[in-house]
Amino acid sequence: MRIPLEFPPGLNGDDTTLAGSGRWADGSNVRFRLGRPEVIGGWERLMTDSLTGVCRGVFPWTENAGVLDIAFGTHSKLQLWRGGALFDITPAAGFSTGAIDGAGSAGFGTGAYGVGGFGLPAVSDYFPLTWSFGAWGQQLLASPRNQTIFAWTNDTAQKAQALANAPANVTQMLVAPQGGGYQVFALGCNEEVSGAFNPLCVRHSSIRNNTQWSTSASGSTAREYILTGGGRIVGGRMCGPCLLVWTSDALFLGTFVGALNQPWRFDRVGRNCGLIGPNAAVVVGQAAFWVSPDRQFYRYALGGQAEPIACPIRRDFAEELAASQGDKVMASSNAEFSEVRFDYPDRRDGYENSRYLGLALSGPDAGAWHRGVMARTAFVDSGPSAYPIGATYEGAVYLHEKGRSADGGGFGWFIESADSVLDPDRTMLVRGVWPDFKDQIGSVTVAVSGRLYPQDKGATTRSATLATGEAKGDLLVSGRLFRTRFSGQSAPTGCRIGVPIFDAAPAGRL
Repeated sequence: MRIPLEFPPGLNGDDTTLAGSGRWADGSNVRFRLGRPEVIGGWERLMTDSLTGVCRGVFPWTENAGVLDIAFGTHSKLQLWRGGALFDITPAAGFSTGAIDGAGSAGFGTGAYGVGGFGLPAVSDYFPLTWSFGAWGQQLLASPRNQTIFAWTNDTAQKAQALANAPANVTQMLVAPQGGGYQVFALGCNEEVSGAFNPLCVRHSSIRNNTQWSTSASGSTAREYILTGGGRIVGGRMCGPCLLVWTSDALFLGTFVGALNQPWRFDRVGRNCGLIGPNAAVVVGQAAFWVSPDRQFYRYALGGQAEPIACPIRRDFAEELAASQGDKVMASSNAEFSEVRFDYPDRRDGYENSRYLGLALSGPDAGAWHRGVMARTAFVDSGPSAYPIGATYEGAVYLHEKGRSADGGGFGWFIESADSVLDPDRTMLVRGVWPDFKDQIGSVTVAVSGRLYPQDKGATTRSATLATGEAKGDLLVSGRLFRTRFSGQSAPTGCRIGVPIFDAAPAGRL
C-alpha cells in the first residue's frame, strides 16, 4: 500500500496532536515556499571583526557615490562598516552606555523602589538600549533610546555629534520624506516650552532643516503634538506617505495635511493593540506587522483598522517569552521570500534573543507560519545590501540566505507532522518511505513514530538516514497513529520536501 504524505503549508502546533492530523506540527529553520517545506538558507560572516557591545539595531544605506555603509548600534557603541572595515563613530559627548537586559518598566511595582510617581512607569531606564536610525540624504542620523539624536557626516575619521536643537530625550527617531526634502521626527520626547519629558509628545524638525526645532522661529515648519490617551509612545514607522506611531496601548496614523498650524494630523486607528518594544514592528509595502504587549500579532494596512493575525503556533511564543525582555523583540522582513520575521528571547534559553517566528505573506503560502532556533539580537532585510544582515550577542555579523551552511559549519533543521491516521479500522505497519526531495544537500534523517492512541507513552520510533539520491529508507514501525519527522544537521545542508510516500501494510484489525 502506497500512502502519500501531503500536508498544507504552515505549522499548527497549538492544537492537540490528533486534532492537528494532516498538518505540520513543529519545525525549526524550515520555511514554506510554493506550498512545500524548504530548509532556510545559510549565513556567512560579513567581517572577521566583532562588534563591541550587544547590537540592537542595524541600518544599511548608500551614500551619493553608491558606497554601501552599515551602521550598528550596540548598548555601548555606534559603529560603522564600510568597505570591509569597522569604524567606531560613537559620539564623544552626549552618549551614555545603556543596559543589556530589561528590568521591567510596565508600571507600578517595576523598576527601583521609590523611582517615579505612584502607579506610573519609572522615569529611569529599565529597558535594554535600543537604537533608531535614518538617512538624511547620504548622512546618518542615529538615536539611542531616551537619549538625543546624533548626526554623522560620512567621515570615518570623525565621531557622530549631537544634532543641534534636537530634544534631549527621544524614545524613537525616524526620518520622513516631505516636500522634496526630509523631516526628522522625535517620538516620545521633551516638550518644547517646558523641556519636560512627555512620553506622548511628538515633535518634528522643519522640512529640509534638521536643526530647526523651534515652532516660533520665522519660516519654521517644526511642530509639536501630544497624542491622546494614556500609556507611552513605544515606536514608529513610515508606511507609504503616512506615519504610524504605536503607544503601549494604541496605534495612531499620522497624515500630512499641510496646514500651517498643524502640518500633520494624528488619528487613533486601533486600541488595545500597542507595541511590545521599539523594534517589534516592520512595514512591508503599505502594511505593518507587529507584536503587542499581550504577545498578540497584528496587521494594519493603510485605510483599514488594526486587526489580529491568526497564529497557530502563538501559544509557545506567548508562554515562553522571557519576562521583562519584550523590548528585545525584533521584527524584520525578507523580501526574497515575502515573509516577516520576529526574533525574540525565549526563557528556556535565557534572557537573550534565541528564537524566531516567520510568517509568509503572499502566494500559496500566505498565512503559513514557521519558526526556528537562531540567536540574533538584530536583523534587517536586504536592500541596499545584497543579503539580509543579522547580528549575534557576541558581536558577530552575518549575511543571511547565503550559502547552505552556518558560516562553514552545520546548523540543525527539522520539520515534524502531527499524528496521522493511515487507516481508521486497522493498525498499520510502515515498512519504509520513498523520499521526495529536491535540492538535497547532505544527509536527511526520516524518523517515524507509531503509537496506538494519542496518549500512548510507549511509542515506537524507527529512523533512516538518507544520502543524496537514495531511493528508499527502511523503517518497520507499527501503530494506528504515525508522526513523521525530517531533519538534518550536516554542513552544508538543505532540502526541499515534496510528497514522500509510505510503504505500508495492514497489521491487524481494531
